[in-house]
Amino acid sequence: MNIRLFQVDAFANNIFEGNPAAVCPLDSWPADSVLQNIAAENNLSETAFFVKDGDGYHLRWFTPAFEIDLCGHATLASAHVLFQHLGYDKETLKFHTLSGVLKVRKEEEYLSMNFPAWEAKEIEAPKELILGLGTNPAKVFKTRDYLAVFETEEEVRNIEPDFHLLTALEVVGVIVSAPGEKHDFISRFFAPRAGVNEDPVTGSAHSTLVPYWSEVLNKNELHARQISPRGGELFCEMKDERVIIKGKALTFLEGEINI
Repeated sequence: MNIRLFQVDAFANNIFEGNPAAVCPLDSWPADSVLQNIAAENNLSETAFFVKDGDGYHLRWFTPAFEIDLCGHATLASAHVLFQHLGYDKETLKFHTLSGVLKVRKEEEYLSMNFPAWEAKEIEAPKELILGLGTNPAKVFKTRDYLAVFETEEEVRNIEPDFHLLTALEVVGVIVSAPGEKHDFISRFFAPRAGVNEDPVTGSAHSTLVPYWSEVLNKNELHARQISPRGGELFCEMKDERVIIKGKALTFLEGEINI
C-alpha cells in the first residue's frame, strides 16, 4: 500500500513555526490499526486522514496514542493540501468529522475554519491539576479539556509542568491561558495522555478559549497567540454561536508511505 503524505506547518507565517501536521489523502479507509500505526510512526501531534465523501470529505485525526474528536491545526493542514496540492477549486470545503460538519473557506492567504463553541463551566481546581502545573491558577474551567486561567502572560510562560502528574487527569488536555501583552489572549496546551507533552498550536483549544475570552473582554474579534517554543498566531471570532479560527499554512514536505 502506497499513501501520499504531506507535512504542513499550520498557524505559521514561516516554515519551522506553528504546528506541524501530517496529512494523508486516501481513496478508501484501511483498518483503524493502520491509521493509528501511521500516526505513531509520524510522531507528530496529529496525523489527518481524509476520504472523499459526497459533497465533502470524511476527515479523521489521530494523535500518536489515539483518535481524537476535534483537531484544528490538522484540519487547517488538510484544507491547505486540498487547495494547494490536490486541485480543489471551490471557495469552501466541507469536512464530515466526529465533531460534525466543519467548513473551511479560503480567504486570500488565510484559511478560515468554522468550529464548534464549547461553553466552559467553572469548577474547583483538582489537586492533581495544581500539582501537575506546579502553580495555582486564578480560575479553572472544564469542557473537553481543563482551562486554567492566570492573571499574567508571564505566569503562563513560566509554567514547567509535571507531565507524569497531568497524565492522570481524565481529559484530553490542559489549556493554560492569560491576557496577552501584545495579543488579546495567549495560551499553552499540554496533552501527555495523547502522547503530546506540549502541543505547539492547538486549534481545538480555541473552541474553549474564544467563547471564554470573548465574554471576559466583551469583544467578538480576538487576536490570539499560542506561546509554545514554535509559537503560532490565530485570528478568531465569535459568530452565531460558532468559533471562526483563521490562520496560514505552509507545506514542509511531500512524500509517500510504503506499507
